[in-house]
Amino acid sequence: MSIDSGNSPFESLAQATPPEALSEATWIEVIRKMDEVYNELLQYEVALEQKNAALEESQQFIFSVLTSMSDLLVVCDRHAVIEEVNQALINFTGKSEAQLKGAKLASLFAEAGSRESAERVIARLASEPAHDLELQFRTRDGGATPVALNFTPRLSGAGKLLGVVITGRPVGELRRAYRALREAHDALKRTQQQLLQSEKMASLGRLVAGVAHELNNPISFVLGNVHAMRRYTPRFKRYLDAVHAGASHEALAGLREELHIDRILDDLAPLLDGAIEGAERTRDIVDGLKRFSAADRNENVQFNLAEIIERSAHWVTRATPPGFRVELELPERLPVAGSPGQMQQVIINLVQNAADATDGISEPLLTVCAWQENGEIAVAFHDNGPGIAAEALDKIFDPFYTTKPVGKGTGLGLSISYGIVERHGGRLSAGNLPEGGAEFVLRLPAVTC
Repeated sequence: MSIDSGNSPFESLAQATPPEALSEATWIEVIRKMDEVYNELLQYEVALEQKNAALEESQQFIFSVLTSMSDLLVVCDRHAVIEEVNQALINFTGKSEAQLKGAKLASLFAEAGSRESAERVIARLASEPAHDLELQFRTRDGGATPVALNFTPRLSGAGKLLGVVITGRPVGELRRAYRALREAHDALKRTQQQLLQSEKMASLGRLVAGVAHELNNPISFVLGNVHAMRRYTPRFKRYLDAVHAGASHEALAGLREELHIDRILDDLAPLLDGAIEGAERTRDIVDGLKRFSAADRNENVQFNLAEIIERSAHWVTRATPPGFRVELELPERLPVAGSPGQMQQVIINLVQNAADATDGISEPLLTVCAWQENGEIAVAFHDNGPGIAAEALDKIFDPFYTTKPVGKGTGLGLSISYGIVERHGGRLSAGNLPEGGAEFVLRLPAVTC
């Protein structure tokens, strides 16, 4: 701080007026003014020290960021003279900071074509920033390596071009990073498919008893009808042998009445119809099992969700302890599009969860009702269990989260169901009803028939 050699107002006052002529009030005013100036100087010094400390902290922060950057960094003025570099560039080029600062940007490039491209980019940088420009950099061993560069203009407060900031990364590193990312993504997809298939198999295992019972009825029906027709075979053979042997009309009529041929002929049509119906029912059950257990495919077909709900509810109730009831309040058709097998897995998981939630209740009940509104199919699953705990509502669709005992749940059923519904363009939500019990609501886009 400079000191003026001229007279201060106080000195002028002292020279103009003898000290003995100044009053006590005047001296007090002089001293007060001096204290004010001194306090202002102290405050100014404290503020200056604080600003210096903040500046040093900012410089240290910027230096630490530049040092830790793995990308190459070059800061140039508007004449392409290097002003600042980071440690990554020093390591890459093998030159010291002193050698790099003050050098031309062109000295970093390994060939004339790269130098000319950089000059063209900088010349029109104010209007056309450049990104991912691949140029050949000179490495520390004298070779050349392609580097993907981004050129960003450095502007003054008035918008004038002061220079350019260049960041980049060797293309080889980028390619390795992309390859590692792609491999990780592929591995994640494979794991996801394995988890999905494992959960399908776990659900299928729980349904085996119910499906076996469901298959037993039509198969037993077919076997019974076939055995009946087999018992009729010797009578037909005896009657036909008599016909071919040339028996008289009277003898054939008596034999026809004795063997009850007319009654057997009347029974044949119902027996065949019943066998066909049982076989078709068995085929439908097996087809549903194949769709459910098959590996996940990007299937996109139109189907009736009401049929999927009826079949899934029927299978689950066959495998649950006696007493669990499912009441269905469904329209005849619920047209949606997507994968019937995947949607069947969702419905089975929701019905199975309701069966587990109501275990131990005297009259366990699940009510499933559906309706169509605003271009959507909505299906509500409402059980009369204890409901969902408040702390579980936000986590119920998280992977591996389960409130079931160890060994009874994987924690993946609802999470996978949520993902399946989202891939079908729908939503799956959970909550509790005021009258009690949990409610899951499935919404899917309706298909216009």
